[in-house]
Amino acid sequence: GDIVFGGRSLVSQPTHARAPAGIAHVLERRRVFPHLTVLQNLKLGAWHPAAKAARAQSLKRAFTLFPRLAERQDQLARTMSGGEQQMLAIARGLMSLPKLLMVDEPFLGLAPQVMEQMQGVFETLKKEGMAILFIEQNVRLALAMASRGYILESGRLAIAGPSSTLIDSPEVRRIFLGG
Repeated sequence: GDIVFGGRSLVSQPTHARAPAGIAHVLERRRVFPHLTVLQNLKLGAWHPAAKAARAQSLKRAFTLFPRLAERQDQLARTMSGGEQQMLAIARGLMSLPKLLMVDEPFLGLAPQVMEQMQGVFETLKKEGMAILFIEQNVRLALAMASRGYILESGRLAIAGPSSTLIDSPEVRRIFLGG
């Protein structure tokens, strides 16, 4: 098969060419650079030429979306809570100026208050026109936030459609609850 983004095939493109094309991937379990500060982590997200040129504006945006990061910009990432590290990982992804933000398990292990804040950030990004792809085990939460859902069963596409129809689907319930 083929993977097409922005009218161009990504299959033959090396990974380092995908960020300048407008794709950012935030990995599961945060994966921040633990021995670097918040600010250093964020700056690493703006590594390609267009992102470097917009770095000051992107930092301001990151600190607006995640005020806690502004307060802690000189703090080592490893000394932050899990929720703060997740904020940092997402903000670092945003520093590359993505059109598509892929986020793997964004709510894993987060406190309810942090989850609410993250939902608000994702809603803001969505309203701004950014495409967001969630890989998320919390199906109800993911479908409540999404326009469209794709449910995998044993690594294969089992069901897809508008999230409003999937959220209460007996087939989705069967896949996740058995039966």
